[in-house]
Amino acid sequence: MNDTLHDALNEQLNFELHSAHVYLAMAGYCSAESLDGFANFFVIQAEEERFHASKIYKYLNDRGKKVKLKGIPDPQNDYGSILEVFEHAYEHEQEVTRRIYHLSDLALNDREHATIQFLKWFIDEQVEEEALFDSIIAKLKRIADDSNAFFMMDAEFAKRSFTPPAAE
Repeated sequence: MNDTLHDALNEQLNFELHSAHVYLAMAGYCSAESLDGFANFFVIQAEEERFHASKIYKYLNDRGKKVKLKGIPDPQNDYGSILEVFEHAYEHEQEVTRRIYHLSDLALNDREHATIQFLKWFIDEQVEEEALFDSIIAKLKRIADDSNAFFMMDAEFAKRSFTPPAAE
């Protein structure tokens, strides 16, 4: 693995940690609005992002490459609505996808087959993540001012949990 790809993987590891920070801030907003189910949704999302970071951490270590952690930028903490929170989260996931594609392009250009295989999992994950947020945004727009449907959604998200996938 060349230095450019190594550095880019370290950047992604740090971005995954930043993503966890972003989602915890979103959870904080939801909690402040007494939307505990939505808060749980984002707490679980933060756990997933830390898991993604740990996958990259392990991969770099397995390849004999040094992990380089950086400071985490401040996330946005205030929003105008729960719809705005999810729209921001969707945009964030689209940025993650762009970054994963960039990593994949670097690995392809270098014919770094182990990294190409490693990144396939992340590409599949991003398809799921973007679809999830797109679906939630559509539902939030559909229910608009239907408070019963909104609170049913909040109750549904309260049940969400995260179980890391089995090691591959």
